[in-house]
Amino acid sequence: MTRVLVVDDQDLIRAGLVALIRAAPGLEVAGEATDGVSAVTLAAELRPDVVLMDIRMPGLDGVAATGRILSAAPKEPPGILILTTFDLDEYVYAALRNGASGFLLKDIKPERLLAAIHTTAAGDRIFAPSVTRRLIEAYTRAGTQGCTPQRLSALTGRELEVLRLVATGRSNAEIATDLTLGEATVKTHLNRVMTKLGLSSRAQAVVIAYESGLVVPGSPPEI
Repeated sequence: MTRVLVVDDQDLIRAGLVALIRAAPGLEVAGEATDGVSAVTLAAELRPDVVLMDIRMPGLDGVAATGRILSAAPKEPPGILILTTFDLDEYVYAALRNGASGFLLKDIKPERLLAAIHTTAAGDRIFAPSVTRRLIEAYTRAGTQGCTPQRLSALTGRELEVLRLVATGRSNAEIATDLTLGEATVKTHLNRVMTKLGLSSRAQAVVIAYESGLVVPGSPPEI
């Protein structure tokens, strides 16, 4: 059973999300939070598998709350799935850097949101196509100033292959097929990549892959 913490300052939206999750097989509402501060507290107390996080809230916003939750989390932190109203939200990139697992717009269809929660719980990343496009465009404009290729020098050839495929949107199962490896082996390689680079989430691995030039921005895969 995947346990979900729902975080949103708007009562109607939060109630709708809670009702949707409670009615879905395999999902359970671990708790509800109305702001970033309570989200951090409840995440530490309840240890959910996934945090469904609003990004614009009074006080502590979803970006800061994401960073605090992940920095204080035990060995296996929750996946944090950001729900935002605007695909041009200026906080999206910052939340990605803080370790968010993915971003979806609030107009997403219910069945796709539920699928995204399961995907996040499994450790994969997921982005709304329009959000992905904006991120790719940001990388294109920024170039590769944020990270040099030397940062990847500690990685083996196979680890670089896995990192590149993660950044192009492949799931662990798809990477295993592409590289003719077992899925457990792919997970091991990815864990080593994240350890060597000091990363806390799959999404941060994607940032590094683009900023280092390992992956060249192009047409983002649809989800």
